Amino acid sequence: MHCMSGHSNFVSCVCIIAPSETYPRGLIATGGNDNNICVFTLDQPQPLLTLKGHKNTVCSLSSGKFGTLLSGSWDTTAKVWLNEKCMMTLQGHSAAVWAVVILPEQGLMLSGSADKTIKLWKAGRCETTFTGHEDCVRGLAVISNTEFFSCSNDTSIRRWLVSGECVQVYYSHTNYIYSLAVFPNCEDFVSTGEDRTLRIWRKGECAQTIRLPAQSVWCCCILPNGDIAVGASDGIIRVFTEAEDRMASAEDLQAFEDELSKTTIDPKTGDLGDIKMEDLPGREHLNEPGNRDGQTRLIKDGQKVEAYQWSVSDGRWVKIGDVVGGSNQQTSKSVMYEGKEYDYVFTIDVNEGGPSMKLPYNVSEDPWLTAHNFLQKNDLSPMFLDQVANFIIENTKGHVVGPAQPAGGDPFTGGARYIPGSSDDRPGFGADPFTGSGRYIPGSGPNTSAPVGVADPFTGGGAYSSAALRQTATNIYFPKTDGVTFEQANSTQIIAKLKELNEGAPQEHKLSGEILESLEGLLVSVCGPNSSEHPPNIQQINLLWKASHWPEDIVFPVLDIMRLAVRHPQVNESLCGEAEGVQLCNHLLSLMRPEGRPANQMLALRTLCNCFSGRHGRALLMAQRETVLSRAADLATVCNKNIHIALATLVLNYAGCLHSQPDLEAKAQCLSVASRALETVQDKEAVFRLLVALGTTVASDQTAQDLARSLGVNSQISKYSSVSDPSKVGECCQLVLKELQ
Repeated sequence: MHCMSGHSNFVSCVCIIAPSETYPRGLIATGGNDNNICVFTLDQPQPLLTLKGHKNTVCSLSSGKFGTLLSGSWDTTAKVWLNEKCMMTLQGHSAAVWAVVILPEQGLMLSGSADKTIKLWKAGRCETTFTGHEDCVRGLAVISNTEFFSCSNDTSIRRWLVSGECVQVYYSHTNYIYSLAVFPNCEDFVSTGEDRTLRIWRKGECAQTIRLPAQSVWCCCILPNGDIAVGASDGIIRVFTEAEDRMASAEDLQAFEDELSKTTIDPKTGDLGDIKMEDLPGREHLNEPGNRDGQTRLIKDGQKVEAYQWSVSDGRWVKIGDVVGGSNQQTSKSVMYEGKEYDYVFTIDVNEGGPSMKLPYNVSEDPWLTAHNFLQKNDLSPMFLDQVANFIIENTKGHVVGPAQPAGGDPFTGGARYIPGSSDDRPGFGADPFTGSGRYIPGSGPNTSAPVGVADPFTGGGAYSSAALRQTATNIYFPKTDGVTFEQANSTQIIAKLKELNEGAPQEHKLSGEILESLEGLLVSVCGPNSSEHPPNIQQINLLWKASHWPEDIVFPVLDIMRLAVRHPQVNESLCGEAEGVQLCNHLLSLMRPEGRPANQMLALRTLCNCFSGRHGRALLMAQRETVLSRAADLATVCNKNIHIALATLVLNYAGCLHSQPDLEAKAQCLSVASRALETVQDKEAVFRLLVALGTTVASDQTAQDLARSLGVNSQISKYSSVSDPSKVGECCQLVLKELQ
């Protein structure tokens, strides 16, 4: 045994990375307040790897298949890591990401945040946002491929379907809930929180409550043998078991009980109620058995008030501490119940042996209205109205309505609890990690069946018009590195349409005859059948750029000229050079917005594809890769096969440029966009090009292959392996699957 060190400030999370061929004993990953992730082998005290990239404390980690690691941070992002590299950054939360988990299949990932939401991610994109929690989400736990639990500062646990529905809400905790763990039966679970308890849930009910001699129970996990391990704020890890042969000795059990009995309890931090000391019974009350496991009872012993909890397994009352602070004394701490804060939450036993009921109350409320609502909610007779109202009045004497008190302290983040959108300028970066001030502050051929205005207006296109795919003995499809362009053109029709639209254009947008002649000359020079044509001049190129800003309802013939022109070296250099290139990109991206016109979207995509034919265009698009691919990916949801083919071609061209480069983050984006597009694209030519893009990305790159597997690409594309019309789809798919074996 040895102590591992590597962080320069406190460690906030730990997870295990499963054994692999390289590391047969697995690895340990830790996240810290120094913004780093350290990865250790079991036999070395110093880190094997240090992963840098987060801009604030790394507070949550989860490992997946093939060595994938998911991290959450106070910087509001989650990151996907593989083989020492950050593959993706998941952005979308507006506050700290306090919980992350990787689902076992389909490459799905979950993140829970202080912004009260949970997000489901696939291939780097947020697919679903889950809302329902009324305070910060603190923990997540996977139940199955389709379900998960979440817990929150609102004292609730929720069960969700990955499709977005909340199917059950569990209440029992009386303060923040920090951690969850699920038993192998995928039904029962355990939870821990700020109410000093470990709670064991069976069949949807809290079956057992175990109090600990520490204020905060930070984390829990279920061991392979079914035992439960919990870590608490007193710096001790405790293991609880049902197996008699693993139980602690009688002496150790008694020592634990003695330690628990010596703790002190603020009467408003738990479910102890708030009863006058003179009304409390004496020790004789402990001779009566409790009604349920975990029931609490207060008794008076001289001038002391002691709290006891009923243990069904032991058949006796176990002392859990001494109650400190007068029960009639106003405190600043509220009691959490069903996600809301109350001044009081009384425990009412209506029928002996029956379930107890909770009566929440704020001193600003009308006691009779509160009593009426309580009776209605619990289906009790109205005859109890005066009795319940008088009970509230009697037990809240001396408490007057005043200004709101500060929220209870959250020991995990320090000071007052974290409230999304609030700020706190207190200094102290390196303070105590839980209670100090270093906390987080926060074209093929023309598509005759396509509707008017959607198909390519002039050239159709979509044919795989680059040089033939290179032949090899076993794989004629990928890696595809020489780029694919859209070459088909009908210059006569393009110019005719340009002139027709110019005739009907508003006066302020009409092009002069000189400009039209210049654009026609440019088109002839870039599409001429031989090299004797005059090359485009700078005036023609400038006029093309100016005309491309025509109104969006008539600009498409100009975009078609631009698509063809950027293949020419001189035009490519002029429009894609360092000075003008970013402007070109931004203009084309503005035409590609999801609510834009389909013809413009398609031609803008095709223009970007054709930019790859020149050195300057390739350099421009590689520099703008993240923005271009992100914007292009949004067009996968547009129902238009020509747009899908152009999108697939763009991804393929990026994959070809990246094939021989070690830029894993860029390859990860290609994988992500291709994977997302395959969820909606139906056209077989588009599917084929996306498969070629996937194959080109993963070919001869083990890390890219591992990432593709972790994203669930195998299962996603397997349905195409049997496609025989066209045969190239099935053949290419089988080759990609072979790469990912």
